[in-house]
Amino acid sequence: QEINDAMKLACIDAIASLARQTTTAEVGEAYEGERLAFGPEYLIPKPFDRRLLPTIAVAVAKAAIESGAARRILDLDAYRQQLEAEVYRSSMLMRGVFEVARKSTRRIVFAEGEDERVLRAVQVVVDEGLARPILVGRPTVLKQRVERFGLRLEPGKDFDVINPERDDRYRDYWQEYYRLTERKGVSQAYAKIEMRRRLTLIGAMMIHMGDADGMLCGTFGTHDLHRHYVDQVIGLKPGAKTYAAMNAVMMTRRTVFIADTYVNADPTAEQIAEITLLAADEIRRFGIVPKAALLSHSNFGTSDHPSAAKMRQALALVNAADPDLEIDGEMHGDAALSEEVRMGAFPNSRLKGEANLLVMPTVDAANISFNLLKVSSGGGVTLGPILLGVAKPVNILTPSATVRRIVNMTALTVVDANVQRQQALL
Repeated sequence: QEINDAMKLACIDAIASLARQTTTAEVGEAYEGERLAFGPEYLIPKPFDRRLLPTIAVAVAKAAIESGAARRILDLDAYRQQLEAEVYRSSMLMRGVFEVARKSTRRIVFAEGEDERVLRAVQVVVDEGLARPILVGRPTVLKQRVERFGLRLEPGKDFDVINPERDDRYRDYWQEYYRLTERKGVSQAYAKIEMRRRLTLIGAMMIHMGDADGMLCGTFGTHDLHRHYVDQVIGLKPGAKTYAAMNAVMMTRRTVFIADTYVNADPTAEQIAEITLLAADEIRRFGIVPKAALLSHSNFGTSDHPSAAKMRQALALVNAADPDLEIDGEMHGDAALSEEVRMGAFPNSRLKGEANLLVMPTVDAANISFNLLKVSSGGGVTLGPILLGVAKPVNILTPSATVRRIVNMTALTVVDANVQRQQALL
């Protein structure tokens, strides 16, 4: 083993290259108040920059191979992916999604374009070639914040802007919004006001009018607030009767999808069945075979409480609609994640191995479970919420959304837009 000059120089070059790149949101939060743009006061990356491990290690390994110091030849792309997976546990789940997203250029609206996390995420989206971003925001504010955060974004070149205060499409948008909602209590005057101040409404109208392919919103406010405007303008997909939200928690040993985390307070058996089918379809987009468990306080018939009975009824409805879906219930949470526990309680279960889709009886159960797992087992590494049942590619985030989650959800929204485009061509 040796560390030669070529490897040392590769390390130096990698550090210098990273210092010239835009800093991440995590670094910005750790060093709040500092201007972290390359220059006399910022020559090397901060230690909190999680890009250090994959960037430097791959550069040094490459130099070792090329200089003959390496004892074995590595697949550098695979090595980078392995390191990134250690740093970002979402990498393994999202790798295929990113690859598909890069193959097309879809126009994605970011409703809260002035938000720092959104701007930092857009920088990654541009660098990775995931989408053509459209930011809803005031041009002067966007310019100031891009400069303040040390980003390399240029309006017109890297992203497009729709100015809520003044845009040539404003008249067409409010008139179409009024046409859509005039029988839902919306007057012309109200339509004009809403189209100026509701960022999610602007983004939804862009999709409706064909000026965008998908949207991300929700970095402030409640899920219900944003879904109201999505429902008014875009609505449910053909055949769907309910919206739902699904989140994923990426843990050390497993990734678990949970539904419905935000929409239906106490869904009926019919709604649970529909949510399960919508969630299973979405999971398949990740290249994952869904294995669903309908959860309850009851374990395979140990209770006749109405909440348990509706889960049993939902199972019958799902089995009739999709006989090939691997699913069982109603069952306890431990039975869903442990085949040993499940077989001890019910040896004839159709579900084998560990469930990866947990469908809850109420929004309380889903939301509480998601947040507990996120903190206790997932280390905060999550994906979602993914909006199920919507007619167009729209996802409503949460105020706690990180830059990484916004980037991941952008890629997922692009993939959904691709699927819709392909279906429209059939």
